[in-house]
Amino acid sequence: MSVNVRIPTILRTYTGGQAEVSAVGATLAEVLADLEKNHAGISARVLDDTGKLRRFVNVYVNDDDVRFADGLATATPDGAGISIIPAVAGGC
Repeated sequence: MSVNVRIPTILRTYTGGQAEVSAVGATLAEVLADLEKNHAGISARVLDDTGKLRRFVNVYVNDDDVRFADGLATATPDGAGISIIPAVAGGC
């Protein structure tokens, strides 16, 4: 399954500055593995040392938060849009 992954500005150093890249995989875990294969270092910014999604990184498959779906086992149908969004904190 081929999907389009939207890359946040902070991770674009791994994709040569590209804001969107293609990846393949039937699940989010497979897509992230493909991203790592083609853009070395990016998965360490999305996954923690145990291989789970980092606490402050949100991932959406077709506008659905994967934390409320099947996590890394979330299906990624052909043509799906995946967004990686680092959480932003701040305020007073």
